[in-house]
Amino acid sequence: MKIVNKIIDLKKVISEKKGNRGFVPTMGYLHEGHSELIRKSISENDITIVSIYVNPVQFGEGEDLEKYPSDIESDIAILRSLGVNILFLPDNEEIYPKGYKTFISVNEMDKVLCGSSRPGHFTGVTTIVLKLINIVGPDCIYFGKKDAQQLII
Repeated sequence: MKIVNKIIDLKKVISEKKGNRGFVPTMGYLHEGHSELIRKSISENDITIVSIYVNPVQFGEGEDLEKYPSDIESDIAILRSLGVNILFLPDNEEIYPKGYKTFISVNEMDKVLCGSSRPGHFTGVTTIVLKLINIVGPDCIYFGKKDAQQLII
């Protein structure tokens, strides 16, 4: 498994591989639900790319970003055991470079249910998902379904 931290390096590695690309975006701390999505991607694509990125933009005031669980060594071991081809592991500066000001806003749907108590959360989610899709350029993308509102948005 190739581990890359920079967008430019990821694009280079991807360009060297032929075939359909499956992509599983995650925030890490992988569990069986992630493994199911990854196995599905592996079975349906020639190349599987997984990202691990804890997106600070989707955490609001009073939500504890610093306490979000992380075990990158375990995550890497899981991804290797599953046969993932590429792990994209960027840092905040890579995703949101200095002066970054473009965000995706979702009208109305992000104002109800948990969106009403988490202002800005879905702006963070939609922004990072679009950024990652644009970076990876997947043929197929795999999302979990545990958060219905997030899945719909």
